[in-house]
Amino acid sequence: METNLITRLGDELYQALTTRTVVDPLSARHPDITIDDAYHIQQRMIERRVQAGERVIGKKIGVTSRAVMNMLGVYRPDFGYMLDGMTYNEGQSIDMATLIQPRAEGEIAFILKRDLFGPGVTNAEVLAATECVMPCFEIVDSRIRDWKIRIQDTVADNASCGVFVLGDQAVDPRRIDLSLCGMVLEKNGEIVATGAGAAALGSPVNAVTWLANTMGALGIPLKAGEVILSGALAAMFPAAAGDSFRVSIGGLGSCSVRFH
Repeated sequence: METNLITRLGDELYQALTTRTVVDPLSARHPDITIDDAYHIQQRMIERRVQAGERVIGKKIGVTSRAVMNMLGVYRPDFGYMLDGMTYNEGQSIDMATLIQPRAEGEIAFILKRDLFGPGVTNAEVLAATECVMPCFEIVDSRIRDWKIRIQDTVADNASCGVFVLGDQAVDPRRIDLSLCGMVLEKNGEIVATGAGAAALGSPVNAVTWLANTMGALGIPLKAGEVILSGALAAMFPAAAGDSFRVSIGGLGSCSVRFH
């Protein structure tokens, strides 16, 4: 894909983000778009956000659980960037006017104390580089009309990042088997999903290792101090004004979020 088209599509997605509007799927308009093209479009979108004053504070791995793969028809993980404009505090209410078509996912977040720079990073190195893990919500959002996405669409759209909420407890990941952590997701007080750490590529640690090695091969490190979102542990659920969500993860605590 030509550089000027990559720039134009990245600018289009950035405009959709800032105006809270949707665009038609890129993969439908440009059937020959590759995943590499999509990551270049993503980079342009992030570049625009940084130029506007935001700062990269972490990374995320997306499409890790079978439930989300089946829901979206996307069958391989991807990655995106977390920026400081995406952060909300535990229990804080999110204004629906700031989002387009949000969905809530329960996840485990890793806070790094040392850089991870693949390829060649192991699970043991991920655990040694992690300061703590926390329950979190990722509120995914899509600038693509009606979530009609292929892998190229979600990659270009910064892995469908919206905002995220960290829980209020921090746990040493070496003291718990993250693959066995059970998760309960509640919407408006009703249990809507259960899951386990193993839903994220067999373990959230596997997911972060995949991310470190995949991004490292592109010359991009995971940096000390960054927040790394390791992927959904169950299906994602649409959010509307008035909704409240709570995720509880065994051994890690809980995280809640409201929408208005």
